[in-house]
Amino acid sequence: MKTTAQSVRTESTAYKLRKFLGVAIPQLILMVYTIIALFPIFMIVINSFKAKKYIFGSPFSLPTPTTFDLIGYKTVIERSHFGTYFSNSLIVTITSLLLTLLIGAMAAFALSEYKFKGNTLLALYLSLGIMIPIRLGTVGILNLMVSFQLVNTLLGLILVYIAQSLPMTIFILSSFMRQVPKELKDAARIDGANEYRIFGLVIPLVRPAIGAIGIFTMIPIWNDLWFPLILAPSAQTATVTLGVQQFLGQFVSDWNAVLASLTLAMVPILIIYLIFSRQMIRSITAGALK
Repeated sequence: MKTTAQSVRTESTAYKLRKFLGVAIPQLILMVYTIIALFPIFMIVINSFKAKKYIFGSPFSLPTPTTFDLIGYKTVIERSHFGTYFSNSLIVTITSLLLTLLIGAMAAFALSEYKFKGNTLLALYLSLGIMIPIRLGTVGILNLMVSFQLVNTLLGLILVYIAQSLPMTIFILSSFMRQVPKELKDAARIDGANEYRIFGLVIPLVRPAIGAIGIFTMIPIWNDLWFPLILAPSAQTATVTLGVQQFLGQFVSDWNAVLASLTLAMVPILIIYLIFSRQMIRSITAGALK
């Protein structure tokens, strides 16, 4: 009897240990990954408030009264058109995001709601855009932009980013829209609602997916250097990421200005990410429970 009780206690202890490790190990891995991901951002921010000699002399230390210096921010404000670069990035990012969500949501609704010949093939064709990087078509895109006289225009960048973002948007939204109960849409039709009204009823039901897509679409557009460098390199149409390059030279680089520009460029993205992060988590959770 005593041996049986001891074995039960041993099994209970082993079960608690396995349960603890099952929770602790994933959390430890996530904490390590979080530290690795945030460390470069931390380094950029703290070193943007230091004098140049301390950036390389003590890069890991926090700014002190001795090392603190705002020369990088003064350089960015006085010697560059950072306001223009910032507004260009905002215009391109917000316009591309809104049009991507609008067009992608309408296309996803049509693919998920209406059954027509070639529906599956069209969905597969659109999905190819996820697997094929758009940068492989850079030469063709540049020739097309030259033909339509869209080089050095924000419109050219917006069109490219919409084309880049639509495949993923349609793929994810169509999956979520198929989960909306058909009875709800049929009831709206019986009450006399047209298809535009039904589309408006479906959109709030897939709001978590829209929030997640918004984040995944917005960050690559804001951080992109490839297409602004190729399609819109002029001073009037340059974005934030391209504007930072003016402080980097072959022989001399103004690291204070570079770090200050990067810090200022990160602020809006971090704010928007914090606002919509809950929607992204809800979207991932909803996808896991399906």
